[in-house]
Amino acid sequence: MKTRIRTATHEDTPRAAATLAAAFRAYPWTRWSLPEDEYAARLERIQAVYLAHALEHGIVLVTDDLVGVIAVLPPDCPAPSAHVQSDVVALMGERLDAVFGVVLPDRLPGSWDLATLGVRPDSAGRGVGAALIAEALDRVRISPSPRVSLETSSERNVALYARFGFEVTHVTRIPEGPTVHTMGVDLGPSDG
Repeated sequence: MKTRIRTATHEDTPRAAATLAAAFRAYPWTRWSLPEDEYAARLERIQAVYLAHALEHGIVLVTDDLVGVIAVLPPDCPAPSAHVQSDVVALMGERLDAVFGVVLPDRLPGSWDLATLGVRPDSAGRGVGAALIAEALDRVRISPSPRVSLETSSERNVALYARFGFEVTHVTRIPEGPTVHTMGVDLGPSDG
């Protein structure tokens, strides 16, 4: 059965954030970047905060049943508002300095940011993530800047994104933290 995908609405935010929290519960970056104290609640809240920003400035796609979510932000996306930044600071607590101390390499110039992709664990392995990536890339492909960059701290994700033409451009090993793979893909037509 084909995965039905649609553009998310603000009303989808609570369930979409819950889906992302379930998908990222054991993800290396979030396990490292959020305090253990009330980890699950912090994770779901930070997902909701970032989703609201993405809904306002980018493209957020969900499956009809909200078991999968993807968000991409355009190259000219404004920084999160002071209110969003304040929420993030509170949610990161004592991990804030460590997280903001990480310097990741530059991405492809003028690229969209594949900010998040998550599928509920009980729906993983059924092609939901691949369907969401394909739809997001189709939408970016017709934009004035048809390239996408991302970071992932999951080896499994590296392989998934590689299926869509993403290449690893840099690997950052964070002391006492996860390994982060910076990846990018240029979707533009070849002009020969």
